[in-house]
Amino acid sequence: MERRDFLRAGASWIGASKLWAGANDRVRLAIIGLGGRGNDHLNLFSSIEGVEIGTLVEPDGNRAEKAAAALYQKTGKRARLESDMRRVFEDKSIDAVTIATCNHWHALAAIWACQAGKDIYVEKPVSHNLFEGKKLVEAARKYQRVAQGGTQRRSFPRFRKAIELLHNGAIGDIYQAKWIFPGNRDSIGFKPIEPPPAWLNWDLWLGPAPEQPYHGNLVHYNWHWFWDFGNGELGNNGIHLVDISRWGMKKGLPVKIHSSGGRYGYKDQAQTPNTQTVTWQYADGSHIIGEIRGLYTGEPMSWDFFGTKGHLHLFADGRFQITMGRNKQPEPETPLPPDRDNTHYRNFTDAVRSRRWETLNAEINETHLSTALCHLGNIAYRLGRELHFDPAAEKFVNDREADQLLTREYRKPYVVPERV
Repeated sequence: MERRDFLRAGASWIGASKLWAGANDRVRLAIIGLGGRGNDHLNLFSSIEGVEIGTLVEPDGNRAEKAAAALYQKTGKRARLESDMRRVFEDKSIDAVTIATCNHWHALAAIWACQAGKDIYVEKPVSHNLFEGKKLVEAARKYQRVAQGGTQRRSFPRFRKAIELLHNGAIGDIYQAKWIFPGNRDSIGFKPIEPPPAWLNWDLWLGPAPEQPYHGNLVHYNWHWFWDFGNGELGNNGIHLVDISRWGMKKGLPVKIHSSGGRYGYKDQAQTPNTQTVTWQYADGSHIIGEIRGLYTGEPMSWDFFGTKGHLHLFADGRFQITMGRNKQPEPETPLPPDRDNTHYRNFTDAVRSRRWETLNAEINETHLSTALCHLGNIAYRLGRELHFDPAAEKFVNDREADQLLTREYRKPYVVPERV
């Protein structure tokens, strides 16, 4: 399908999308991308009553067949298989899509889905660069789509309780959030350039990324460590920690960004840092500090919020401790049930039925803003200097070199449009 035809057809798809009658209506999904998160989507969405997975999309034929077999074993139903997501957007029986592709596909797939009248669940990070994240939010608004980001901790009761306490002033005015993510990554070595395997549609896998030869460190997973496809550990797992920090502090985009780090301990084919420290500073002087450690550390993943009255420490499982004033011992813990991924997916399908996008726990603009912080941190790292940013314009201050990294050149026909 030519791009102009695809866009022209989008208007008719909007009018043809399902008119929801009530909370008991079936939600028919397509899952796009069948790696680790895509298979989580398959398992967890298929366990929600009233949800049916109608189509599975994956340019890797082996993955597609394996996922289809798993779905049949779990539900007794067979899904349609596609390698090209554009066929899904033509299917009027599909109400919503979940997108768990490589990062460089997230925004374009989601924009096309919005244009086709589909609601969207987009894995984190929701974009490969800041420009296309803005366009994704514009598309969701223009086509009135229910759009959820994959920052699932926003639906977890323990995290929601911790954030509620922060927002209610439990530790006073928050002036700093700090987080650490121990990545524990080994060398990926070097893989030779070779012809793409027969089971992979290389053109579809590349999509919006620049034309380039295939090598085995791209397919699968290690694409995270190459700038054309991924956003390093900061965009891979760091976004979850950025998102909770920004949520707790009620912050948007920063005015100043500094980042340092490197790829330490080994030499391999990857491009992104395995160790990175980022500081995002806001106009009022408050700031978020993030640390990624890809080698060896005994520290677990965690968050710390520092306020004018006390300190809240948030554990990876959502438990938290508050220490007030100069006390040495924390306050008694608040008992809460364990958190589950399924709550975030159910939040999405409930909103699809109700058409009330404001009930989403990670509405697309929120995940876009957290994703944007990751992009800004990576740009500061790549340029090796402190950057000044204008949150209103979503551009750097008098810095053409930095502005150039807010977007990319797109490979036709896989182009994120200026006008969605």
